[in-house]
Amino acid sequence: MTEENYKYRTSPFLLRNQFKGKGKLQVPIIPRFQSKEDDFTDLRLIGFDKAKLESDNHLNRMVHFFLYDYKFERVWKNPDADLEKLKRYRAVLSPDFSMYTEMAPVMQLFNTFRNRWCGAYYASKGIRVIPSVSWGEENTFEFCFDGIEKGSTVAVSTYMVSAHNNHSDQKEFFLKGYNEMLRQIEPERIICYNEPFPEMQGNIVFVDYELSSWRYMNDDPYVPSKYAKYICGAEPWPEDCDIIIKSTGHILSDYEIKGMGSAYGGKWRPSRPEDERFLGEPGDINKSRTDGKRGGYDRETKIGEDGRATKERHHTDHDNPRAHTDPHDHDIDWSNGYPKPGPPINYPDGAPEFKAYEVKFMSKIIEKNSLEDNRFKTISDFKWCVNSGGEIEFEYNDRVFGIFPKLKRTSESGMQMLICEKFVDNQQKTEKWCKDVDEVLEYMIDGERLRDIITKVEVTDRTI
Repeated sequence: MTEENYKYRTSPFLLRNQFKGKGKLQVPIIPRFQSKEDDFTDLRLIGFDKAKLESDNHLNRMVHFFLYDYKFERVWKNPDADLEKLKRYRAVLSPDFSMYTEMAPVMQLFNTFRNRWCGAYYASKGIRVIPSVSWGEENTFEFCFDGIEKGSTVAVSTYMVSAHNNHSDQKEFFLKGYNEMLRQIEPERIICYNEPFPEMQGNIVFVDYELSSWRYMNDDPYVPSKYAKYICGAEPWPEDCDIIIKSTGHILSDYEIKGMGSAYGGKWRPSRPEDERFLGEPGDINKSRTDGKRGGYDRETKIGEDGRATKERHHTDHDNPRAHTDPHDHDIDWSNGYPKPGPPINYPDGAPEFKAYEVKFMSKIIEKNSLEDNRFKTISDFKWCVNSGGEIEFEYNDRVFGIFPKLKRTSESGMQMLICEKFVDNQQKTEKWCKDVDEVLEYMIDGERLRDIITKVEVTDRTI
């Protein structure tokens, strides 16, 4: 055996056996936090990704790791790299490696170990450490609270399990683990990052999520990358630019926070009145109407056995008879956790009866969207709608346009996106067939790119 191999095999950063724990798993124990008088007065946190070695700002904050794991994986691989930076802050919450319910149990155990090992290591280097606590389903309760002394101060986050955007809360899941934490650890106090649920018991120190964000670091304002306007689609890349962006399919927000619960977030919930049509009682056919231009049209949405829409019929050709029959159907796909209309199913020889599998005598009353409900607040909002299969009608400068994201130009071609003007002669002259939503945003209307006006147009209909 070479000396190099021997050093590798016996390295404490390979063996991770510096800290003895209790029980058969020997999860390292984070020493109990010794609080000072003002530790929890007007407490704010700072994300690990915003903490700095060279700045004296915000050193009275505690550093948190309620972030996506890739932003702090290095603290496990090279725990010494950030020691000097972390020592400067009031305290550090132990790294909150993910405990998503969909994870393999052995990964949840491993991430619990990493949380406690890093916390114990930082404490051994003189850093004041508070354990962050996360859990999965009940099968994790036998190890996810290990390594924390009874009566310790602990930290939790409710952000990912709270209702936000189109996701309902995961309160029942959270409270089950929270109450088990109270039983096993009997914490002296609980730092709660984001709004606590009313049912939470204990000595809770509420830390406002918004006030701890970069938006309230007034003496150290957030400065986005000079490429942010291009990456996020606000402006097109310069023609002479050679930079290549490798994307995994979504643009990250300025300050991404994660927590526990499902990796997919809470169950989808309607955010606009007309979205209510996608949910109902098994066997229902929800009837709704959208105003649109030229009189609007009726919709029927069939609800499946799980209470979610399976198919929707539109009684219109969307003034695009070459691509839609009147009526036509859309299958509704829920594989991503939210309703995603598929391509139009056309019936050139007449549509079959739109029947439910169970006879119902009442259907859900669906309110109409207001123009404000329909309006695209951001370019990202528009992109999400189009990429999710949403068909759109909007008006700008007294002209009406339609966007159809899942059409085939010919029977042999692949799926494309179409944008065109509606209610005009020779509509084909106004058409633009696009491979993706970014091409759609380059469509020109009266000398203006759609990208520059999409948040200003009047959206008269959007199917999701």
